[in-house]
Amino acid sequence: MSIILVDDNDKQIGVGEKMDVHQKGLLHRAFSVLVFNEKGELLIQRRAFDKYHCGGLWANTCCSHPFPNEETLDAAHRRLTEEMGFDCKLEEKFVFQYRAEFENNLIENEIDHVFFGIWNGTPQLNLEEVSEYQWISVENLSKEIEKTPQSFAPWFLILYKKIESQLTIPSFLTQCARI
Repeated sequence: MSIILVDDNDKQIGVGEKMDVHQKGLLHRAFSVLVFNEKGELLIQRRAFDKYHCGGLWANTCCSHPFPNEETLDAAHRRLTEEMGFDCKLEEKFVFQYRAEFENNLIENEIDHVFFGIWNGTPQLNLEEVSEYQWISVENLSKEIEKTPQSFAPWFLILYKKIESQLTIPSFLTQCARI
């Protein structure tokens, strides 16, 4: 599978094979999806245990990389359907760059496009990608992250720290009502 290589301004500079890119730590485009329900709870997933990195760790609703010649929003919808078995309206909220090294010597060096969505329902998990899910309040998620940060994917900890203070229920639901 090929993914998009980018410069620090998220301009495409080429493509690379996914595993090669992660072994070399090359900067590439990615996306993260955060889906909330009407109560303001976040849908998180536990990655399948045999994923190529971070298997068995909790993460955001879904994340991945757009294919070459695929719009990032289209990729987010595609992956949400592939991993969680549903789709919903998504809105890009911000973009950030991060680097995380994993225990198996793979490196995520990404410019990550972050999308928010609102949905109420029961996901139909792709068990090759996701082992389980849960809807969790921001308050309880913050407590779990503080108590057992090693249970969460490194990029999700970075992402969550960026958005945690903005996720008060009243302001968040007002903001998401515009999605």
